[in-house]
Amino acid sequence: MAPARPPAASFSPAEVQRRLAAGACWVRCGARLYDLTDFVRAGQDVSADLDGPPHRHSANARRWLEQYYVGDLQGDPQGSVENEPVASVSTQKADPAMEPKFKAVDWDKDLVDWRKPLLWQVGHLGEKYDEWVHQPVTRPIRLFQSDLIEALSKTVWYSVPIIWIPLMLYLSWSYYQTLAQGNVRLFTSFTTEYSVAMPESVFPGLFVLGMLLWSLVEYLIHRFLFHMKPPSNSYYLIMLHFVLHGQHHKAPFDESRLVFPPVPASLVIGFFYAFLRLILPEAVGGTVFAGGLLGYVIYDMIHYYLHFGSPHKGSYLYSLKAYHVKHHFAHQRSGFGISSKFWDHFFHTLIPEEPHPKTQ
Repeated sequence: MAPARPPAASFSPAEVQRRLAAGACWVRCGARLYDLTDFVRAGQDVSADLDGPPHRHSANARRWLEQYYVGDLQGDPQGSVENEPVASVSTQKADPAMEPKFKAVDWDKDLVDWRKPLLWQVGHLGEKYDEWVHQPVTRPIRLFQSDLIEALSKTVWYSVPIIWIPLMLYLSWSYYQTLAQGNVRLFTSFTTEYSVAMPESVFPGLFVLGMLLWSLVEYLIHRFLFHMKPPSNSYYLIMLHFVLHGQHHKAPFDESRLVFPPVPASLVIGFFYAFLRLILPEAVGGTVFAGGLLGYVIYDMIHYYLHFGSPHKGSYLYSLKAYHVKHHFAHQRSGFGISSKFWDHFFHTLIPEEPHPKTQ
């Protein structure tokens, strides 16, 4: 067994102030203190209250916070720490309905053994899996026992543009030259009399069409494959869901699992390329594919940035980041768009706005 969690510590305001002066980022919720030094990026601090505005934080967000718990503040929790207050998560009385969830995370009592690969364990969770996988944690995940297979299941974010952008550029130039020869026609498989010539001037339109089609594929895969609810009695479907997407919802800040690893990505990308080549002339299908490939790269880069970036408040990416955080922590059955909310609008799966009562 892992060593037992040490008893909660107690810190004087002066001790907290010394840690803040040393560069630590501690926040408090009432008297409870949390160390977010490793979590907060680019010097940003916690500013919004758990109970809002602008929105009330979900139960998952509150569970997440407990993973950073370090101890309690001595004295009056509403008072200040020396001359500067500890960044306050909430100065309001805790909601009684949420109080039972304010407890430290006990890894020894979790439903899985975190010291072992998780993939072969999750299938046994049965009806408990869906709730468990949507309670995020702040620790990396190991899926496989084999070091080689485990390595192939992870990647760094910059592998995506390094591998796929050169391929996209090569295909774009190659198929543009083919279109420029003037002998590419559409619908020749059905008729030669009414076939349509495809000059090089259609290249930009086909390329943009590919990007738009990718945005739809992104939405459909995320909604119907990644967020399928596997039957509680199906060991292998639970495993499949976890390896495809459940792992990401369980550990949303495991940066080695935020973008699609090159080896499995190659299989999926190869399938789409073969499918387009099958139904369209080579130059037409290839151009659409190249646009879709760029759309995929943009999607993966935006997804990584939404997890680790710090967009300017009020910007489009700031809105997307807030939207995606809500998807992870509170609305897993809606908000499936990553790079855009367009298809969520179209299919009525937009995350609802949460009206917040005016503060006194």
